[in-house]
Amino acid sequence: MPSERATGALAESSSQSTNAAADSNIDHAASIRYWNSVPATSNAMLAMLGNYPWYSRIDLRGSKTFLAKVRRMIPSCPTEGKLKLAVDCGAGVGRVTEGFLSHVCEVTDVVEPVAKFTQVLHDGALKRSGVVGDIYTLGIESWNPDKKYDLIWTQFCVGHLTDIQLLQYFIRCRGALTETGIVVVKENMSTDPHGDDMYDDEDSSVTRTDEKFRSIFNEAGMTVITSELQLGFPKNFKLLPVRFYALRPKS
Repeated sequence: MPSERATGALAESSSQSTNAAADSNIDHAASIRYWNSVPATSNAMLAMLGNYPWYSRIDLRGSKTFLAKVRRMIPSCPTEGKLKLAVDCGAGVGRVTEGFLSHVCEVTDVVEPVAKFTQVLHDGALKRSGVVGDIYTLGIESWNPDKKYDLIWTQFCVGHLTDIQLLQYFIRCRGALTETGIVVVKENMSTDPHGDDMYDDEDSSVTRTDEKFRSIFNEAGMTVITSELQLGFPKNFKLLPVRFYALRPKS
C-alpha cells in the first residue's frame, strides 16, 4: 500500500498498542483515503515528515552510506559505479528516487498505489530522461515483479500490509533479484513497552518490532546480512527509531 510514508518522523507517542494482533486493524481503503488527502508535492511530503527540514537530508545520506556498506559485503557485487536496475517500492512522489536512488542506480522503477503521486513521476524530468523506468500504480501487496532487480528498496510503506501480505511480498521479492541483488527495508521500529507491534489509526498502519520483522524475513526465505539503526536524528525530538535491513535469499 502507500506510500513512502512520512512516519519516519513519527513521534513515539503517536502510535497505539492494541491487545489484538495490530495488523488485524489495517484497512487498506482507509490508508488510500488518507494518502489521497496529502497534496502530491515534495513540500507536502516533507511536511508529513514533521516539518523538520533536516530530516530528509539525514535520511537520504544514511541510505547512501548503508547501501555502500552492503555492496561491499556481497561477493561479486560491484562496489563502484551505479547498479543497473532498482525499484522504489512505496515511492510516493519520488523523494527517495530523486534524492538517492537516481544517484546510485542507472534506472529505477517505481511502485506506488496513489495515482496522483505516480502522475508527478510520469510528468517529471527523471522519467523524461529515462532515470525513472516503469511506473506501476498499485500497492506493493499486489505487485508481481516480472524483472530481475539489483536493488529492491522498500521504505516507510510496509506498515500498510498485514503480516501475511508482507510475507508474500518478500517471497516475491526473493524471486525478483539478480545474482547479487539486494532487498533493503527501511522502517520505523515499535517502541511499545510490552514489545508489541503498534497500530496507528491516522493512516491505518502498523509499526512492527524488530523481532516481528526478522521472523517474517526468515519465513520468506531471506537472510538478514546486516542491519543497523539510522543515525543522526536529534534525540530531543523523540522520533521513532528507524532501522535498515539488508536481505538476501537464503543459500
